[in-house]
Amino acid sequence: MENIITFEDFTKIDLRVGTIIEVNEFPEARNPAYQLTIDFGALGIKKSSAQITTLYKKEELLARQIVAVVNFPNKQIAKFMSECLVLGAVNGKDVTLLKPEHVVKNGSSVS
Repeated sequence: MENIITFEDFTKIDLRVGTIIEVNEFPEARNPAYQLTIDFGALGIKKSSAQITTLYKKEELLARQIVAVVNFPNKQIAKFMSECLVLGAVNGKDVTLLKPEHVVKNGSSVS
């Protein structure tokens, strides 16, 4: 295992649950992706680019809860500013989104 981190390093990562409220095509992305708008409750609305097009259709993503890192710096992707990192399990080109087993309040922390 590479890049061992301390527990203190892990506590710096702010993982939160949010609900996808808008999904748009992202034709300018280098790899196929969607532009997501996500409601994180009291933390507000954040946008993210996600390469999840092989397993998910746009309409399947609306109202879906996801887990994301919300305290990374913004990242410019083509003409789009990504404000959080949606988490998923990677299997080749397929990415399966991580989500809570039960519906929880938007903005709930993950530990």
